[in-house]
Amino acid sequence: MEEETAGATARGIRPPGFRLHQEARVGRVRLQVADVERSLAYYERVLGFRALERSGSRASLGSEGGGVPLIELHEKPGAAPVPRRGRLGLFHYAILLPDRAALGAFVRHLTELGQRAGASDHLVSEALYLQDPDGLGIEVYADRPRAAWRHRDRQILMTTEPLDLASLARAAGSVAWTGMPPGTTIGHVHLHVGDLERAAAFYHEALGLDKTVWDYPGALFLSAGGYHHHLGLNTWAAGASPAGENDARLLDWELVVPAPEAARGAVESLRAAGHAVEEGPRGALARDPWGTTLRIRAAEAAASSR
Repeated sequence: MEEETAGATARGIRPPGFRLHQEARVGRVRLQVADVERSLAYYERVLGFRALERSGSRASLGSEGGGVPLIELHEKPGAAPVPRRGRLGLFHYAILLPDRAALGAFVRHLTELGQRAGASDHLVSEALYLQDPDGLGIEVYADRPRAAWRHRDRQILMTTEPLDLASLARAAGSVAWTGMPPGTTIGHVHLHVGDLERAAAFYHEALGLDKTVWDYPGALFLSAGGYHHHLGLNTWAAGASPAGENDARLLDWELVVPAPEAARGAVESLRAAGHAVEEGPRGALARDPWGTTLRIRAAEAAASSR
């Protein structure tokens, strides 16, 4: 089929039953690290986050001028770093900058630090890839306007091509990097899973995310509200073991929906599909088939717990 511009026809694949609210978004991520001081130094100096709260072996981080926690670090002394082949669980979490100029300023910042990073153009976005001191994967990216996204056969066109770093740096103009700018969010989470069909049964059929890209080699991308992806899934670490209690890992990631009834619908759909869900004051917790924990919270609850 010929490529189409955004909005011309129906897009993606809706789940067969419950469909997650279109305003669902990714909230904070909670990470287990071996040394919180070492991690703080990296997150502040290299990534430009600022500490919002520090209590013993725990720290929360946010952007400049923002009071919303985006990342929580939890220390587990002796936690094993991520091996080169990866573990089932976190592949990377992705920090979404508000615009291309901010990403260009970040490129220049990394160059000044002598910090190496991977770089890719995904058509819908431009992205840099780093690893923290424990080997946990991080993407820092900026989206292209939705009107520029292309589609084919109901899928959003995404690929991995070389990134024009010089063009990005020029886009920053005279903007200097002074830290993660206001408006920075966690845009998506990308997970290593053992099997895409089982992963789709959990995240698409039970949780209610739409499929947006399903022919990317070894991967599946899902979202709410027509975004290119709030969640990526891949089998690129097939044969690896799930991250365990004594590993550097993703403790949980948060999916924020606009109201309690939207959260309740997701919980009921997961339970109807046979998945255990634990409910508490900070949201409902569910675990995928490989033990990766998802926290579902209403925006009202998310705001009141800060």
